[in-house]
Amino acid sequence: MSAVKEAVHYLEYLKSRGIRTVANTLTITDKKETHVRTDVKQGATSTVSLMDGAMSFDAANKGFTSLEEVKAFIGDCKKCRLHELRTNIVVGEGNPKATLMFIGEGPGEDEDKTGRPFVGRAGQLLTKIIEAMKLKREDVYIANIVKCRPPNNRTPAEDEIMTCAPYLMEQINVIKPKVIVALGAPSTCTLFNQKVKISAVRGKFYDWKDGIKLMPTFHPAYLLRNPVDKKLVWDDMQKVMEFLGIK
Repeated sequence: MSAVKEAVHYLEYLKSRGIRTVANTLTITDKKETHVRTDVKQGATSTVSLMDGAMSFDAANKGFTSLEEVKAFIGDCKKCRLHELRTNIVVGEGNPKATLMFIGEGPGEDEDKTGRPFVGRAGQLLTKIIEAMKLKREDVYIANIVKCRPPNNRTPAEDEIMTCAPYLMEQINVIKPKVIVALGAPSTCTLFNQKVKISAVRGKFYDWKDGIKLMPTFHPAYLLRNPVDKKLVWDDMQKVMEFLGIK
């Protein structure tokens, strides 16, 4: 991709994040944010309306009965700009009947090369978290909100997320996990279908849909930069273990 084309894509990404001016400094003119309802007791299961927020995508259930059908549906997807630089589409991996599903942001360099989710440094930390929960990677299912690597590992732009999110929804419809752990803000915002602060919503169970519970927490890549918050994530995972009856 040319430098000009990459610059255009990056400016579109900034625009999707509410950034209106780019000069020597960034001027953010729209700081309005939609928050998940908090009129529940601390520690209780929160009930939120998740599919009617500011973000919008086609979440129609195609009626697939297997992940192979979903993979075939994805095919050689070229619906958004992310396909232009990818090596592999990273669909996801794990137990197709998992009770626990982890959903991250998007593939990084290692994931793009291998076609597998969470295999780089952040993935290695996620594996350690899963093993600390007395599980193995093959016991859970791991996926991302976008299936192709964003350039330079940047955060996926909103239009990219909205284009790719239906694939994720089809995976969830097939797997039907009891709990989804949303790793980081992009994953959480996508599943909430609202723009939220991960620090404001993490650590609580939310009713998602079809009886699935949603637990937002910090992304492993964030923990690599902020190891002091590993304890917070472990607290969140202990709540998931308790809910699933893992001892």
